Amino acid sequence: MDRGDAPPRAGMMEEGVLGDRRTWIRAFAAATFLGVVVGLVGPFGSFYNDSLAILVGYWVVALWLGTGLLGVALRFAFLWSRTWSLARAAALVALATVLAAVPLAMLCRLLAQALWPGPISRIGWPLWYGQTLLMSLCCAVGYGVLGGHLRRASQRRPPSAGAAVETQPVAAPITGRFLNRLPSALGRDLLALQMEDHYVRAHTPQGSALVLIPLHQAVAELDAVPGLRVHRSWWVARHAVSTVVRDGRNLRLRLSNGIEAPVARASVATVRAAGWLDDPG
Repeated sequence: MDRGDAPPRAGMMEEGVLGDRRTWIRAFAAATFLGVVVGLVGPFGSFYNDSLAILVGYWVVALWLGTGLLGVALRFAFLWSRTWSLARAAALVALATVLAAVPLAMLCRLLAQALWPGPISRIGWPLWYGQTLLMSLCCAVGYGVLGGHLRRASQRRPPSAGAAVETQPVAAPITGRFLNRLPSALGRDLLALQMEDHYVRAHTPQGSALVLIPLHQAVAELDAVPGLRVHRSWWVARHAVSTVVRDGRNLRLRLSNGIEAPVARASVATVRAAGWLDDPG
């Protein structure tokens, strides 16, 4: 069984508000790359402090610390402000960044003082914090812009090729508390939920929208809706399935709006038992 086909388990890290394991791995990988680049540039006069290897090591560790502290702070800020106006939500995100920069500045200063006690002692705390805050704000903006780009890119991916086996869609009235979270322009004909980082993308015939909520919580709010958790990252409404797509050992459900939801191998038996597949293969 590959990692993408792991069976769903409520309460796992990948389903929490802090994001999934893959998201954090990508974040720390990006921080490592950025730390190398920043170490080569040597901002704020750090270029003159030591050898290139020490500088790169310092900035990589500093950006790891920033990734951990800012990542947690921003995710909780997004969660708390999910029902707020854009201006209030942006203000909370900015406040979270300002506060997270305090322990970040302290930890980075301790590390820098251990490496370069002389030069660092000449830099006052206000200037040090200001430099840390500046980089933190840049990272926060970059996180928001890049995260939005990746989510939009995921929606532009065309369905992959494969042999399709037709099934008969079954209409079902859609109700549930989760639907109250959707923009009115999307309507209430929910087709699927797709986990994206700490968001859930809700798909309807009118389009899709991101909702800041863990996938397992969103599914719990749809307890009266006919549907199945077919993958750790997907929930699909029964009436939305138009075809079953087989591509080697992989199985996908093509929905009425054209998107395809992967079926984890551990979930195939559940999907078949629910009558969503029309043959025992």
